[in-house]
Amino acid sequence: MAKDAFGAKVKERANWPVTVGLILVALVVIVFPLYMTVRIAVSKSMPTGLDIFSLPATWDLANFAEAMEKTQFFSSFMNSLIITVVAVVVSILVHSLAAYAIGRNMERRAFKLSYLFIIAGMYVPFAILMMPLVKQTAIMHLDNMVGVMLLYIVFYMPMNIMLYTGYLRNIPVALEEAARVDGASTWTTYWKVIFPIMKPMHATVAILTGLAVWNDVMTPLVIMGGSGVYTLPLAQMSFQTAFGTDYPLAFASYLLAMLPMIIFYIVAQKQIIGGVTNGAVK
Repeated sequence: MAKDAFGAKVKERANWPVTVGLILVALVVIVFPLYMTVRIAVSKSMPTGLDIFSLPATWDLANFAEAMEKTQFFSSFMNSLIITVVAVVVSILVHSLAAYAIGRNMERRAFKLSYLFIIAGMYVPFAILMMPLVKQTAIMHLDNMVGVMLLYIVFYMPMNIMLYTGYLRNIPVALEEAARVDGASTWTTYWKVIFPIMKPMHATVAILTGLAVWNDVMTPLVIMGGSGVYTLPLAQMSFQTAFGTDYPLAFASYLLAMLPMIIFYIVAQKQIIGGVTNGAVK
């Protein structure tokens, strides 16, 4: 039971119809598609009609082994993991530093314009940039995993700088002034004081950037297409042919690909929620 400003107990009211309604919506939007994914992945053939609502008579886990073999799972998984980890780590280091420089100098016209210019990149569709990027990366010999990593770091810079800049507004400048009084340089102040404080936002940026990079198909497809190097989403395209889609194998592969992001989100969910809440509003 909550208390008011004078310490008196106040009875909390719960709007149960709205609460139950939101739970039902969540079940339909989130839980049911996940159930369907598992249901199809453990079936020998694609269930039809009302069979989708019933549990399979036998759980065929052979689909997972066959999906791993068909997608060269460990090879494509490692490629996706390397690209995702590098993109996330470099994004956290570079974007947070850039946001600190911009956020603490926002009153200056040059930094304000730089911020607006970077944020404007969020509104440029990838379809417009796709062909020039393909040509440019080929000329610069970056039509490989390194080029894909660099592109991801640039693509998610606008969103990450916006999040970091919003979070910096909640960090008192007095902390930096105290560090400078103790003789710390701007560089030391950032790494020893500001960077650790932004831990919730680091987790938020990591999951948002990591999830987008992990599931992206278009960028590796147009940049590395024909190179023989496949990320996990690219390898999963092998389940779709001109004559149909092998849904049990495809959904088994999708479940395997989901596991790393689910585990990471469970581990970092408290930091993510705190980072989004503090960074979204001032």
